[in-house]
Amino acid sequence: MPKSKTRRIFISATGQNDGKTVVSLGLIYALQERFKRIGFIKPVGQRYLIEKNEKVDEDSVLIEKACGIKCPIKDMSPVAIEKGFTRNYILTGQSKGLVRRIKSSFKAVAKDKDLVIIEGTGHAGVGSVFDLSNATVAKMLSSKVIIVSSGGIGRPIDEIMLNKALFDKEGVQIAGVIINKVKPEKYNQINRIVRAGLKRKGLKTLGVIPYRELLSEPTIRQVLEELNFELIVSGGSLETSVDKILVGAMAPHDALKYFSDRSLIITPGDREDMILAVTGFQADKQNDGVRIAGIVLTGGIKPHKSVVDLVKKAKIPLLLAKGDTYSVASKVHDLTVKIRAEDAGKMKIIRDLIEKYVDIKTLLRQL
Repeated sequence: MPKSKTRRIFISATGQNDGKTVVSLGLIYALQERFKRIGFIKPVGQRYLIEKNEKVDEDSVLIEKACGIKCPIKDMSPVAIEKGFTRNYILTGQSKGLVRRIKSSFKAVAKDKDLVIIEGTGHAGVGSVFDLSNATVAKMLSSKVIIVSSGGIGRPIDEIMLNKALFDKEGVQIAGVIINKVKPEKYNQINRIVRAGLKRKGLKTLGVIPYRELLSEPTIRQVLEELNFELIVSGGSLETSVDKILVGAMAPHDALKYFSDRSLIITPGDREDMILAVTGFQADKQNDGVRIAGIVLTGGIKPHKSVVDLVKKAKIPLLLAKGDTYSVASKVHDLTVKIRAEDAGKMKIIRDLIEKYVDIKTLLRQL
């Protein structure tokens, strides 16, 4: 693709859930103060929504809504990997059509823009199975790359160098590295050592970002919608973030000492004693600003109406799941938390993290 005056930066990562979307969001917020016209594209997406009758990667929808990006939504997500896509491609596909689609969408997104943020999918090699690895796409779009990794010292540097090798092979320049999700108690040590380690490898450290627990916490609404539970009582707020997940499998008087602010209690629907213990705890603590995030009933069992009414009076969201308690708790625990445009609190945290911990001036020089 011929070069233009439009600056572009490709956000890659060393693995899943390292924080590409958080970095993309934060950089757009920060750079909107320096560039009037910013575009966004996620050339290859693996988690898609149906938006305006089109299959669109959910991160593109998020960026459009949260950042007010003015680009055709389908061009922001030209290739959505649906079920069976990879198998069919291996057996019958050619990349030429996909390449044309990505180039055409990028051209539309970049039109009249000062800067385009390009979000990759996973590590540098993801997409190789259908000839569209992140490294290949970054080269195709003549973009420099930021590699995002998470935590630690040794593992991130090892993984960054592995990813760098693929970008080097394609002749793609690394603008810098961002280390994300660093434990606060280890921040000073990791910040100092990882910068020195990456410098020895010839890489610029653009930022070292501490871990913020709230960004990894699901809201009750996300638990409800992502896991297809049934909402029985909508009391309180479905936007409350879950700080702790508790399985109510013990005697109520023993369970009480484990209840705390923003706890999600998972218990069989016939454990009315546990449900009453939760509502009683909420009544006792309501003046202290402590609030139970919600209750998930398992086994598809609804309690008696009088018990449901007490939960409603306590203003605690009550959800119903069909599986057994262990399976339901595992699903909630393993839920992948995706930032949503309506998560105002999380959006503010992201803005503040990027502004405080990422060297925007050095990034601008790289661009």
